[in-house]
Amino acid sequence: MPGDGARNLNPLPYQADYMGHKIHLDQNEKLVMFGVTHVFAIDGFSKKIVAHSTMPLKNHLPIYEEVFRPAVPTYGMWDQVRVDHGKEFYLTLFMLELLASHRHNQERRAYLQTSSTRNHIVERIWPEVNNRVNFPLKTALLQLVDQEEIDMSDSLVKYCVSNLTCQLCQIGLTRMVKSWNAHRIPGKGIPNNLSGRGCPKKILRELLPHSVEAAELYRQQLGSSLTTHSTFGVDPFSTEQDKITVENQFAEQYSHMSDVFCSAVNFSPYKQALLCLINITQRNV
Repeated sequence: MPGDGARNLNPLPYQADYMGHKIHLDQNEKLVMFGVTHVFAIDGFSKKIVAHSTMPLKNHLPIYEEVFRPAVPTYGMWDQVRVDHGKEFYLTLFMLELLASHRHNQERRAYLQTSSTRNHIVERIWPEVNNRVNFPLKTALLQLVDQEEIDMSDSLVKYCVSNLTCQLCQIGLTRMVKSWNAHRIPGKGIPNNLSGRGCPKKILRELLPHSVEAAELYRQQLGSSLTTHSTFGVDPFSTEQDKITVENQFAEQYSHMSDVFCSAVNFSPYKQALLCLINITQRNV
């Protein structure tokens, strides 16, 4: 069966004809055991990262609200969204179908679901994310677990680990995305330049409701409800004031979170910051 082998070795080359032809969404779960998941959106033509977010657990509402919803008014409406078969993209795909008539090329399918390994435009980004953001933090966290300095079966500890690590990841990812979009891809060009003026078809922000309203539309039209909120561990705060008190006390000792992230490769400052946050939280709940 030489034909089958040839197809496996030489798959059809990827093609995106212009900015706005295809947008790829995918999640990175290298830190999922510590309550951190990243979701990226990348334009297939320019390879520009047009949106990203970090959340405790992958969830329909923040993926739509923090990734898809900001990208479309900023750059325009994509002809097609590419995702894997995960259920976490259902709200985004639902809203895309509602807005399908606003696309530049309406002959294409509004979305395409493939296995994660075939969503290779995003897959090429993950080594950068892992090396520059995930692995330094994960190494420090694994050391804390191995040394029994944190107990990941404790719901308060889980909440604090997720909360602080998500904050640091956002700092690291924002820097990494800025660098990626400005770097030259051999044989292609610079994503920021290739993206030009964005997608051919623009769309008003008013056509994209906030996530809670979008989820209600989903329930009304499809008859099923989406999980609206996901936390890692249990929120330990009984009042908003307790939460503010902890944040203020922590900020007195760690006022610049970017400094904590920059020193993450040394492990110790991040570990100390995390243990500090856990101790302050335990004292105030």
